[in-house]
Amino acid sequence: MTDQTAGFPAQQQDPPGLTGPMKPLPDHGESSYRGSGRLDGLRALITGGDSGIGRAVAIAFAREGADVAIGYLPEEQPDAEETARWVREAGRKAVLLPGDLRQEEASRALVADAVRELGGLDVLVNNAGFQMARRESIADVTTADLDRVLKTNLYSLFWVTQAALEHLQEGASIINVSSIQAYQPSSSLLDYAATKAAINNFTVNLAAEVGERGIRVNAVAPGPIWTPLQPATQPAEKIEQFGADTPLGRAGQPAEVAPAFVFLASPSDAGYVSATVLGVTGGKPVF
Repeated sequence: MTDQTAGFPAQQQDPPGLTGPMKPLPDHGESSYRGSGRLDGLRALITGGDSGIGRAVAIAFAREGADVAIGYLPEEQPDAEETARWVREAGRKAVLLPGDLRQEEASRALVADAVRELGGLDVLVNNAGFQMARRESIADVTTADLDRVLKTNLYSLFWVTQAALEHLQEGASIINVSSIQAYQPSSSLLDYAATKAAINNFTVNLAAEVGERGIRVNAVAPGPIWTPLQPATQPAEKIEQFGADTPLGRAGQPAEVAPAFVFLASPSDAGYVSATVLGVTGGKPVF
């Protein structure tokens, strides 16, 4: 794991951001993750699976024996292809499904295409998300900003999940991505933080609804994780101290989050775990 105790060099990209220009490159577990067959034969759809946490989860799932469909924005094609390469190197099937999930038709089509290409669906990871921290107050939040955050983080979550539930069977798992922002919100991310608090509520309520079908619903709440979303949405000067305010004193790497998703997706490890938000925050509390 790369030592990031000294912080990151100031840098900035245009949204949604790509992995290649990042300094240093994130660690997605490419050289460190070792699978043990915990997801053998499962079929997973990961939204936002091209980079960051999504890429790390795709690599871990594949090395645990799962085939993976990856949802991503068309402009993220280079990252998506790299993620697919790692999945295929693990001997598993990778399906690339570009589309803008802010559109209902695209969200529902993503699920239909994943089911068709994978032959079914066992695990849904609702990872796609967007934030914008380059502002100082609520007065700086435009309607366009609000639309992008709410439609990416919440609307697509509903649409994708609704479509997936038509295919998920007993033993299936839905894993949503919350955030430390749901518990310790930053003023510059008030719209994003609000969506993450809503995702926690969504997770608990959906778990209650679909539990009788044998479907588990959980969430992972990451802390500050070094992904393309950070240089694409944070002021350049804030990148230098990104993650320094955690009890562990540093940002996390995507590879450090992925095992939480493997645990929650595994029927043998987490078969009695539902309606839980699992924090991976560098020591910040999620309660």
